[in-house]
Amino acid sequence: MAILITGARGKVGQAVINRLHAAGLPVRAASAKPAELAVPSGVDVVEVDLSRPETFPDALDGVRQVFLYPQPEGIDAFVETAQAAGVEHIVLLSSSSVLAPDAETDPLASHSLLVERALSTANLPCTFLRPDAFASNALGWSYFIGHGLPVQLAYPDAHIAPIHPEDIADIAVEALTDTALRGRALTLTGGQSLTFREQIAVLADVLDRDIPVETITHEQAEEQMGRFMPAPMAGSLLALWAAACAGPAPIADTSQTLLGTPARTFRQWATENAAAFTAR
Repeated sequence: MAILITGARGKVGQAVINRLHAAGLPVRAASAKPAELAVPSGVDVVEVDLSRPETFPDALDGVRQVFLYPQPEGIDAFVETAQAAGVEHIVLLSSSSVLAPDAETDPLASHSLLVERALSTANLPCTFLRPDAFASNALGWSYFIGHGLPVQLAYPDAHIAPIHPEDIADIAVEALTDTALRGRALTLTGGQSLTFREQIAVLADVLDRDIPVETITHEQAEEQMGRFMPAPMAGSLLALWAAACAGPAPIADTSQTLLGTPARTFRQWATENAAAFTAR
């Protein structure tokens, strides 16, 4: 029986598909825009648009497990269709932000929290993966670094424990192929706490060039970030980073604690993605 992977255009979704396919397991890749998917030969491609429940039955036919990206819209109908189709387990790519005391009203956390709650009320075994900051968030600095500009930050000394997306994919595959993680809610981090300033220093070392860091005000950062995301989301991120200046980020579950394999480092991610920080 097939494993359905939603959000298959995402980096984690792609990595999960590749691992399952390489292991010889039947995989079905889903996206609201299936024509844009690039998947290995032999992987079925289907449409799943959570705003269009009519796309659910065909996609879930013959599926026993689902790797689900969090999207509140249409989630109740998706769960109902999954149960009717005989789905036995859902692995949700959630977020550690759901653990915050203001998660219900926080624009970052509420997105995932609504999906977690919909799944929790269903009679369906689920595993919640709650990663903290992705190492790939550093790509937000790529334009500035690539063009020799300073990286402007309101809170350069905010601590996070960035997790490599490939570690998330490894843990997701384990949750889909073994029962040890079934039914658990797992907060995931990388194995090392680093400030933004320290991450930029790693990138400078990998790229063998100076990368200046410029501290700006909270208001300046909010204005800059508001050009690319809703203002409430920018405010939520800045509040999170302000609080993270208090000290090292806690280390939660990693690929080491869950799989017995060393957590990939931020330096490893930076080395693998060095080309992204070069101007084109």
